[in-house]
Amino acid sequence: MNNKIKLKKGDEVIVLAGKDKGKTGKIVKVIPKQMKAVVSEINKVKKNQKPDNNQPGGIIDKDMPIHISNLSFYDATLKKGVRIGYKLDNNKKTRVNKSTGKEI
Repeated sequence: MNNKIKLKKGDEVIVLAGKDKGKTGKIVKVIPKQMKAVVSEINKVKKNQKPDNNQPGGIIDKDMPIHISNLSFYDATLKKGVRIGYKLDNNKKTRVNKSTGKEI
C-alpha cells in the first residue's frame, strides 16, 4: 500500500465514523506506515498505569490512533469536512481545498 496521506500534524479534522463521529480536533501525530493519526480529545481510552520513578500509578485517559479514512479536513468557514487536493505553481506544491479552490 503506497497511499499518500494528505493530512498533516496540526490540521483541524472532523471524525466521519466511529464512537466520536462529528467531533473535531487537531492532529497531534501521524503514523504513515499504519495509515493512522492521533487526534487530541478523540478516541480516548482508559489505561491502567503502573507507578514509575517519574509518575504515579492510576487510571489515565489516553488518545489512541484513529484510521485516516475516518478523518476529513475541517473547513471552519463551511463548518464541514472537505477533500484536499494538490496544485503546482512554479514548482511549488501546495494543498488546496477541492470544494472552494482555496489554499490551505
